[in-house]
Amino acid sequence: MVREIATVTAIDGDTIELSTELKSGCSGCAKRSTCGAGILSRALPNRRGQFSITSTEPYTLGQSIQLELPETTLTRYALALYLLPLVALLAGAALGSWLQPAHEGLSIALGGAGFGLSFFALKAMMKYKDVQVQRLLKVSHLPDPS
Repeated sequence: MVREIATVTAIDGDTIELSTELKSGCSGCAKRSTCGAGILSRALPNRRGQFSITSTEPYTLGQSIQLELPETTLTRYALALYLLPLVALLAGAALGSWLQPAHEGLSIALGGAGFGLSFFALKAMMKYKDVQVQRLLKVSHLPDPS
């Protein structure tokens, strides 16, 4: 399970707005001063992820809760986000090469078009998948620190 701590920022009926601090593993890495991710994490400090979930359990503003998501779900989403644009790029380029073997301009254009269209497809797919993630996401109260 992938675990994350979130803070309740707003409550509207069954909809709860949550905020999480986006972390990077750069604080413990020796290469953080030369790595692109380390430079980016210093350039954009205090990044926060904000999203909403539906829940019938009672929550209060400012309350910290724990979110859990199965690793297999996260892996499937990561594969889709990385592979779909790449496959669309290659398929478009192959189609262009098949249609006009002597001119690579069509391959470049169709590859770019496939790559661009894949992001619209991903956006539509993620909207639908968001409902599935809501069902797989386990939300639990954290014990009171006092």
